[in-house]
Amino acid sequence: MHPSRKVTTNGVVSVLSISPIEEDHCAVQDILRHLQSALDPSRTFTVQCCPTLAAALAALSKSQFEVVVCEQDLQPGSWRDVLEQAVVLPDPPSLIVTSRLADERLWAEALHLGAYDVLAKPFDCTETMRVVEAAWQAWRRPVNDFRCSWNATN
Repeated sequence: MHPSRKVTTNGVVSVLSISPIEEDHCAVQDILRHLQSALDPSRTFTVQCCPTLAAALAALSKSQFEVVVCEQDLQPGSWRDVLEQAVVLPDPPSLIVTSRLADERLWAEALHLGAYDVLAKPFDCTETMRVVEAAWQAWRRPVNDFRCSWNATN
C-alpha cells in the first residue's frame, strides 16, 4: 500500500514565496489570484512571503506548505538550502526554483537534486500558473515506491 499525501483542507493551497525581491512576491500573489479564479473558485491559494533564507526555514518548520516558489540566490544561501530543509519534512512541498538566469544548467541541477521545476523571471503568467498547478497536483499524488508496487504485482 502506498502512503498518500495529505489533502488540503477547505480547498486551501498553501504556498511559500521565498525571495529578497518584493516584486517576486507581488507577481506570485497576482498570478495565483488569477489561477484561483481561472481553475476553481472554491480553491484558495494563500501565500506566505519570506525575504530571507532564515525566515523561510522558520516558516517551513512551523507550517505545512504544498508548494514553495524560491528565488535561486537568497544571499546568504540559496534554493539548495531550502530544498535540504524541505526534503526532511514529513510531507515535503513541491519546490519551484526561480531565476532571471534560468538556463539548462540550473534546470538540470534543480531537477537532479529534487526540485519540481524551474521558472524564468520575469514570470510568464500562463507558464507560472501551469507549473504551480502541476506542482500542487504532484504534491497531492501518492508517494510512489517502485519496490512496493513491483512486489505487490509479482
